Amino acid sequence: MINALARRAATRTRLNEVRGEQTRLTDPTSLRGDNMAKGWYKLTEIIEKTGISLVDTQGESLRARLVAAGYNSPHAPKVFTALRLGMLVMLPAFFVGLIFLSGTEVSPFKLYLVGVGLAIFGLYAPNLFISAKADRRREAIVNGFPDSLDLMLVCVEAGLGMEAAFDRVGREMQNSHPLVAHMLSIVTLELRAGATREEALRNMANRTQVTEIRSFSTLLIQSDKLGSSIGETLRVYASEMREKRRMRAEEKAHQLPVLLSIPLVACLLPVMIGVLMLPAIIRIVRQALPALSGG
Repeated sequence: MINALARRAATRTRLNEVRGEQTRLTDPTSLRGDNMAKGWYKLTEIIEKTGISLVDTQGESLRARLVAAGYNSPHAPKVFTALRLGMLVMLPAFFVGLIFLSGTEVSPFKLYLVGVGLAIFGLYAPNLFISAKADRRREAIVNGFPDSLDLMLVCVEAGLGMEAAFDRVGREMQNSHPLVAHMLSIVTLELRAGATREEALRNMANRTQVTEIRSFSTLLIQSDKLGSSIGETLRVYASEMREKRRMRAEEKAHQLPVLLSIPLVACLLPVMIGVLMLPAIIRIVRQALPALSGG
């Protein structure tokens, strides 16, 4: 009994470590990354001690966006808010200081416009960065998830349970699709820590914020409750995911002619018009100029 409790405690500790591995703002495997992350957290504490609250009014939605981008730390929303406030103030201040140090004369209206533009950029640039990173992570997960389903189907048909299948597939996909492997490893650790299969699958869907993962989690939960075959469920859903991936590739291929027409029209059409019209223009000039000059 004591050994089982000790193993469960060790599993929970490992789960907390894995959840926090991708929350650091730099490489979590380096000492420099650890020190930089601690420096950000200390900076937020210092700012909050001055009386400035870094708690966002839309904390839950911000937390979900940061988790989707890979920042799972509880300090991530405060660091994000502090970064936005710092860029909002520091970018216009840096521009004004640069103008005064260089001695360049700038009109107050232009100084005001540039300062406001830099402040708006500093306010919205972190949001754009988080959205872009979340989109890249979603795309990487969606592209690698069909392969994980095929491996999971092989494991289930070989006689492994869901927890063992998640663990095996997560270890097999460390090099090919690390984000998918990390997602499955967290689910495995949650199951070993005592969470139910429904809780672990729903947490996986909430962390990734991917429609395909959410549908997969719902499908497995329903199959588990209804007692249907997990192998058949995985086979059908894996086939659908491969079909969706093929359709996405075909959609991008069909978009290429439309996208290529824009640079072709913008670059080639003026040149073609010039080549076709230039001889006529030269001939008109040669005949019109002598007639206008009275020759």
